[in-house]
Amino acid sequence: MQASSRQVTSNQPGLHPRLARTVLRHLQHPHRSPLAAHNQAAWDELLSLLQADDRPLVLDSFCGTGMSTAHLASRHPQHLVIGIDRSAQRLHRHSAAPGANYLLLQAECEPLWQQLAAARRQVDHHYLLYPNPWPKSRHLQRRIHGHPGFRDLLALGGRVELRSNWKLYVEEFGVAMYLAGVRGLVRQLPEAPPLTRFEDKYRHSGQVLWQYQGRIGYSERPNKRN
Repeated sequence: MQASSRQVTSNQPGLHPRLARTVLRHLQHPHRSPLAAHNQAAWDELLSLLQADDRPLVLDSFCGTGMSTAHLASRHPQHLVIGIDRSAQRLHRHSAAPGANYLLLQAECEPLWQQLAAARRQVDHHYLLYPNPWPKSRHLQRRIHGHPGFRDLLALGGRVELRSNWKLYVEEFGVAMYLAGVRGLVRQLPEAPPLTRFEDKYRHSGQVLWQYQGRIGYSERPNKRN
């Protein structure tokens, strides 16, 4: 999640010149890395839940305080909704109502995507709401679409929605999805009740918000096996 409601500033005037090369390299080469202890603990908890609950899955990656996760659980009452964020401080600000239809996990998102993909788990919906944009040009590989974990995101399938207050970030994500064979739409986010605290702050500060929506089909998943 971003740390403030200020406009994004960047030394990058347009699409990153290495965007296509970076994305295609990651799509062609699976990335596997050992799990850090806190990510392993989160994965063990999630796997135990998935083995006991066969409802379809909704992921809220980079969920921050979990406000969006609670809203998404109301939007998808027949699903198991999982919010993931690396910050214990943000997650501790959340107070779940009794019987809440969701789980919040403290972990880095990409390692959990890796574990879910390796376990052949699929999602129905994947929300990526206001991730850190890493606006400096040298930080391309820290962005979702420039990270090796992008391949695992694709392997999870489902309907993907990304939102940001930096239009270029959403456009780059759309290009990366297109390079992976996924068709989607980049547009200005319509007026609606906010899903996250940042979304609310950005709206009130007069910023324009942007959205990508696409659906990953089975044939588009890079780890398809015959």
